[in-house]
Amino acid sequence: MDVMPQQDPGSRRPPEQSSQDPYAMPAEGATAVPPPPPTLRTTLRRAAVGAVAAGVLLAGALVAVDDGEGDGPKEPGPVERAEAATTAGSPASLSDLTALIGDRQKWVESHPEDAPSLATLGTAYVEWARRSADTAYYARAEQALKRSLEARPGERGNGEAWVGLAALANARHDFLAAKRWGETVRKQQPKSWSVYPVLIDAYTGLGDQKAATAATEKFGELRKGVPALARTADLYRGQGWREDALATAREAADRATQPAEKAEALHRLGELAWERGEPEEAVAQFDAALRTDAGHHPALAGRARALVALDRTDEALAAYQSALEQLPRPEYALELGELYESLGLDGDARTQYTKLREMVAEAKKAGADESLVLARFEADHGEPEAAVELLRAQWRGQHRSAAVADALGWALHRAGKSEEGLEYAERAVDTGVRNASYAYHLGVIQRELADYGPARRNLEQAVRTNPAFSPLAAPLAREALDALGEPPPGGPGDMQPPPPPAPEPTPEPKREQEKKPEAPAPAASKTATAPSESPSPTASPSASPAAAKSP
Repeated sequence: MDVMPQQDPGSRRPPEQSSQDPYAMPAEGATAVPPPPPTLRTTLRRAAVGAVAAGVLLAGALVAVDDGEGDGPKEPGPVERAEAATTAGSPASLSDLTALIGDRQKWVESHPEDAPSLATLGTAYVEWARRSADTAYYARAEQALKRSLEARPGERGNGEAWVGLAALANARHDFLAAKRWGETVRKQQPKSWSVYPVLIDAYTGLGDQKAATAATEKFGELRKGVPALARTADLYRGQGWREDALATAREAADRATQPAEKAEALHRLGELAWERGEPEEAVAQFDAALRTDAGHHPALAGRARALVALDRTDEALAAYQSALEQLPRPEYALELGELYESLGLDGDARTQYTKLREMVAEAKKAGADESLVLARFEADHGEPEAAVELLRAQWRGQHRSAAVADALGWALHRAGKSEEGLEYAERAVDTGVRNASYAYHLGVIQRELADYGPARRNLEQAVRTNPAFSPLAAPLAREALDALGEPPPGGPGDMQPPPPPAPEPTPEPKREQEKKPEAPAPAASKTATAPSESPSPTASPSASPAAAKSP
């Protein structure tokens, strides 16, 4: 279970630094309770920690210190637990992370040239920003990491600060910068496991599956245990290997011991269950994650999605609102807005969409790029042309993940450029990821282009993968599939939807015409339903104004 933070539990924020510190970060949020002056033993221990750290964060007091009373090993406190978790490559609980940040802030006030402690503090700020969606901490992280590099350049062994900058770039969705920082560290320290998680995230964001796979395999060689299993499960999930992903994720959950690590593993199992279209199982896993660590706020949003699928709408609304309060991410505002819209509550939906825009603007001020979620919103609820421009910029910047390819294909379709959008939508599905939304988008685009057989297959795939993948799009997927009708008996000889009744021919006055040679009659299809049926496609059953082709 999550432990109580040393600071004010109502704030759940890292403490401010002293205003007298010439290197103090911008202050905001709660005020820390000043700890008592450190003992000599504590001071020496901290100095030793700063000297021998290796990895993203400091190893810290992995071995308990005898308290001199003969009562056995000292129970590790929140700072030691956070250090031990990060040394193992696992997440720390929010309260332990808060304690670690307060401890390092206090230390660097009197030791402003301690490069390892500054790297630890900067990386902890990145993690706090990621876990709280408070983008203001990105600037604090950048300042601390730069100070660390000023005190000791990366070329002189300060790889921890470079890894911290890579983590910061990933958090801001600047995957190219993260790749450069990470590859620089890997070149100098190829056996340092701590660089591989940031490289995996960077390669995934850039859509480089080959490099992400190689980095995941190398991480597994260097760092056994739950962190490697978690990364491997994510790799399998992104490639569509659902059974392998599930088996590996279960092993990670079974072997996890610390609350934050266990909650992360249970959340992953919930996401996999949701994607399989098993909302009851998903709710159970998300509930287990929250019982294990109440600070694992992404589980609230996951639980809300699954509750929508179970028609437990009031509970879903409450879960979304709680998720947004604890973790104000723009994608959650989009999901809640679409739920309101599906319920006919257009005013509430607009409120959420306004919040989404505000969150994206605030993130941009902090150097974070939320173009993907903004473009998804614009494509369906705003200006599709604006979505296309946002996503083209992403693509030019080499952000070519399956998510960006899917969003760009859909935005082009919504902007009336379905033929161009088809290429990107196919690319997203061809990655192998089993995402009902991707299959739905591709199916709709294919239907618009009168490619009815593949359209039917992809719409069936969307509904079969997760029948309730979206409160707005899932009903539309079923409607589109019903409009296409059943395929003809005997095989795919005629994959067009049933044609409308032909109008009665208008008799024309007889007149002499030059007799033209007749085209040879087509060979009879074994699957033809009637000799009089036209072999040409009818108009698309979508709401598109495209007209049917003439025979």
